[in-house]
Amino acid sequence: MITFRDFLQLPTVDLRLKRQEALNDRMGDWVKLKAADGHELAGYVARPEGAVRGGVVVVQEIFGVNPSIRGVADWLAKEGFVAIAPAIFDRFEPGIELGYDEAGMQKAFALYPQLKAENTLQDVAAAFKHIEGEGKGTAVLGFCYGGLTSWLSATRGPKFGFTPACTVGYYAGGVGSVATETPVCPAMLHFGLSDDHIGPEQVKAVRDAHPAVEIYEYEGAGHAFANPMRPSYVPAAAKLADERSLAFLHKHIG
Repeated sequence: MITFRDFLQLPTVDLRLKRQEALNDRMGDWVKLKAADGHELAGYVARPEGAVRGGVVVVQEIFGVNPSIRGVADWLAKEGFVAIAPAIFDRFEPGIELGYDEAGMQKAFALYPQLKAENTLQDVAAAFKHIEGEGKGTAVLGFCYGGLTSWLSATRGPKFGFTPACTVGYYAGGVGSVATETPVCPAMLHFGLSDDHIGPEQVKAVRDAHPAVEIYEYEGAGHAFANPMRPSYVPAAAKLADERSLAFLHKHIG
């Protein structure tokens, strides 16, 4: 099984070139979406070349639908899924796409307090409906803020007009505060054991409330361990998490 991040296992001399090739190898296009409240936003859609297994809504971190998130959508498309990443920052300003440098971090953390779960879930619902019916089912997968949103999609999705076949959350920040909410579909969560943004009490809260939820923790991994564009990237943990996520998606949507 080849994951999006496997290219980082190539010899160091080829690393920069291969990373650029992966980022440039786009499979998607931008579409317009409309949320239930009338808000219009963009969405990046990547489609597989062959048969469609199902659909996946990819929810961003707090940096917009940047090359990392588009890369995740492209990776999923190569695995047979129609993937769509809604631009949830379009509620503040169209086309926000941030990097992981100091300027990007500053703007991201300035925007973060403005995010409201009810608005984000409406945007996820719009993306979900855009690809609903593709293959055998539609999932939601996200990172950081998007990881929290994937959990909320599992617990609150029906209130916003969508019910995922399953959800996957990577380092879902703040999940402990909503741990007692009950998911209506299978859910998987990934956490780094060295994550200084998400304390072990948050993970424990979910595990205690919902023993059936698949929770994985990774030694030597901190926050954003699965993002190859950030210095916190941990190749072995990211590869294992991606393999587990793919198996989970295959199990529940084909």
